[in-house]
Amino acid sequence: MAAYTTLQYYPGEDDLAIARAVLMYLSMGNMKDANLLMDEIKKQAETLSESDLIQFITYLLETLQRDALPLFSMLRAKFKSCIDREPLLNELLDEIAERFYGVQRKNPLQGMFGDIFKEK
Repeated sequence: MAAYTTLQYYPGEDDLAIARAVLMYLSMGNMKDANLLMDEIKKQAETLSESDLIQFITYLLETLQRDALPLFSMLRAKFKSCIDREPLLNELLDEIAERFYGVQRKNPLQGMFGDIFKEK
């Protein structure tokens, strides 16, 4: 978690900072604080533009309240372009998929060395 605290964002990227914070809560399984954070931000930031990334986070929070892995996957595909703005978001979403839906994360070494250790 210490690696996440050194991240920066620039003016105009408020949605990215909000998404990081909410996804970090969710990656730890903390749905309550993720929802509280979004509720507070929406109350205090009436001028917060409803960017695609904020829409994604809103839909994601609703989706995680039910057993809806196909919907989770559809959301990731539909909002891929805004999620890809920050590589960390995909990593956090992988952690969320594992925690909430039991999706096994891909081992990056498996692809590199998997063929070497296969029996012929």
